[in-house]
Amino acid sequence: MNLDEYLKSRRALVDATIDANLPPPGTPPAVIHEAMRYAVLGGGKRIRPILAIAAAEACGADAKTLVKPFAALELIHTYSLVHDDLPALDNDDLRRGRKTTHVVFGEAMGILTGDALLTEAFSWLASPIEGVDAARQVRAIAEVARAVDSTGMLGGQVADMEGTSSGGTLEALVFIHRNKTGKLLTASVVLGGLLAGASDDQLAALRRYGEATGLAFQIVDDLLDIEESAATLGKTAGKDVEQGKLTYPALLGVEAARAEAGRLLAEAVANADADIISGPVNYLAAIARYICERRS
Repeated sequence: MNLDEYLKSRRALVDATIDANLPPPGTPPAVIHEAMRYAVLGGGKRIRPILAIAAAEACGADAKTLVKPFAALELIHTYSLVHDDLPALDNDDLRRGRKTTHVVFGEAMGILTGDALLTEAFSWLASPIEGVDAARQVRAIAEVARAVDSTGMLGGQVADMEGTSSGGTLEALVFIHRNKTGKLLTASVVLGGLLAGASDDQLAALRRYGEATGLAFQIVDDLLDIEESAATLGKTAGKDVEQGKLTYPALLGVEAARAEAGRLLAEAVANADADIISGPVNYLAAIARYICERRS
């Protein structure tokens, strides 16, 4: 199947898994479960769980048996978005083309919704998986936890809050991007490999692929923020410029940012196409191209 068909089929698989495993909306207290579903099931590309699926398949696994822990990545990603949108942080009222969670359910419930999604995610990651060695699953859980802790995604968010384009350096910018966005994307790919039983060499190639793709993803986001409309993005456009955030276009210029994304794409593709990644289904290179060529 072509990439569009692949992404559509895997996104449907992820969405069905999330819908089936989140507490039903009427579960007491109903408001938190309604808010969780509103936040997660209101659209989104599902890039992180799809990357995990693609990595597992590229290593020769049947990823359909692993979708629940992979779908947990979307809960973590959504938790970060819900909290990012809060008044104390980015104070945004548009996400995935509709009102943000705290606008609909209130600020306090927005905070609690993010907390609930993060906790639920690790419950899914820790659920026993038939055919997966328990020690390898613990290693996988630790991989994801490190990616989002205070030295990972959360630390990147803190650095992003503190960074400004007027006084920033390239080193600081790379730190923000690698942590805030890159580490969870990398962990998604490595999670797929770990649960698929990948070798150490395969895991190393997947990690290099994830690191290059993750940084390119955020550079493209920086570019889209200044090049596309809110209607296209499904979120408020121009926020980075308005808030004086440290971004690749602000620091290096648009053309240099685009060139760096291209360099990283080439690095990602080289690792995705490595001889040791030998599964019969391998969409990793195509997904990296999609990430770098997207317009939203």
